[in-house]
Amino acid sequence: MVLTTTAAKSDAGDVLHCTFASRYVRAPLPRFKIPEQPIPKDAAYQIINDELMLDGNPRLNLASFVTTWMEPECDSLIMSSINKNYVDMDEYPVTTELQNRCVNMIAHLFHAPIGEDETAIGVGTVGSSEAIMLAGLAFKRKWQNRRKAEGKPYDKPNIVTGANVQVCWEKFARYFEVELKEVKLREGFYVMDPEKAVELVDENTICVAAILGSTLTGEFEDVKLLNDLLMEKNKETGWDTPIHVDAASGGFIAPFLYPELEWDFRLPLVKSINVSGHKYGLVYAGVGWVVWRSKEDLSEELIFHINYLGTDQPTFTLNFSKGSSHIIAQYYQFIRLGYESTGRFDIVSKDVGVPLVAFKLKDNSQQHNVFEIADSLRRFGWIIPAYTMPADAQHVAVLRVVIREDFSRGLAERLVADIGRVLLELDDLPSRIMKTGSLSAAESSASSGEALLKKSVTQTRREITAYWKRLVEKKKRNGVC
Repeated sequence: MVLTTTAAKSDAGDVLHCTFASRYVRAPLPRFKIPEQPIPKDAAYQIINDELMLDGNPRLNLASFVTTWMEPECDSLIMSSINKNYVDMDEYPVTTELQNRCVNMIAHLFHAPIGEDETAIGVGTVGSSEAIMLAGLAFKRKWQNRRKAEGKPYDKPNIVTGANVQVCWEKFARYFEVELKEVKLREGFYVMDPEKAVELVDENTICVAAILGSTLTGEFEDVKLLNDLLMEKNKETGWDTPIHVDAASGGFIAPFLYPELEWDFRLPLVKSINVSGHKYGLVYAGVGWVVWRSKEDLSEELIFHINYLGTDQPTFTLNFSKGSSHIIAQYYQFIRLGYESTGRFDIVSKDVGVPLVAFKLKDNSQQHNVFEIADSLRRFGWIIPAYTMPADAQHVAVLRVVIREDFSRGLAERLVADIGRVLLELDDLPSRIMKTGSLSAAESSASSGEALLKKSVTQTRREITAYWKRLVEKKKRNGVC
């Protein structure tokens, strides 16, 4: 072992004293100039890795909406496609097809008025910032063309938003010379007031931007009210002011948690929507999406056609070259998770209350019941109670999961996966019919519910447990477990 004392001036002019160090870090590392000599790859890796330890832990960054974990299978897909340049559509046609599938899935999710066999209008972007730039440009160009056709001035476009918008809207306004007219917030009301927004609209307004998931509070703005008020104003004035919905945070939340909420293309004035794939689209940064209601809402003159990569390739992006990995990762999440995790349960608990989730089977006539599900989940280590409701609602049997402080996202995903696995296993088994001639809970609730209700919950559980023990023992004897 060699002990030395060295002193060297860093780029900042500080003197660094070292008593023991690798030869590669005795001298200060260049910060602004490429070094004269190379160093071994393992040394370069170690030096950079050591510095990165000073970064924060992404999993503990509770200030960000951005996804910080994906399944290992998706990580593998990302690495296997990290060297593909997405823009080269002729060379990577499958990646292009996956992007088109994602665009169509999102458009249908947002209720775009397109047929099953029609192609949606949209594009994948680096993030919602680029998506907003593209949507804003489409509105500006359409407004300009209409004003030109009417022989009116087209040099002073504006856009109406709430003061709670993300900085990318300010960037759009400044970069593309559009006046940003902001609705001021007030105490107790931290999102855009639709009435005040419509008051700011004039003949130069290219669109009103509504936020579905404010960065400040997470609140959804009232797009339905905005649409109704703006339709009235358009009718009175003869204008055709449209709406863009910035659903960066809420676009992959609202369709699943609040399916009846009208904020998307179900509203006639909503012409385009952006959403961040790297937020609740559950993909690493950065990928975003923007979709338009129809072809008429995106001017053809904004689309470029290039052929120097092989074939005619239409493109409407601010960026050109970019990786394919995140597009592929987004498609993975769509087909991996589906619209519903199982589609087999109804949530009984309410949003307002203690943090627990109580849920029941949607179809009471199914051949298996919640007690069997609870029992089967014990094989994976989960202890989840199953019980019937009190008198006058005793025909409703539920499962209950209590959410405590230590219940992480990883555990939640594991639980959902294990429930899905149990449901598939139960589907492959015959209906539970006891040798004693008693009916299954599903059959009894469908036909003679009173017979089962005469039994105590404890007795029912014992019968189910005994049945499953016999089944497991039989599988063990047959070499299957």
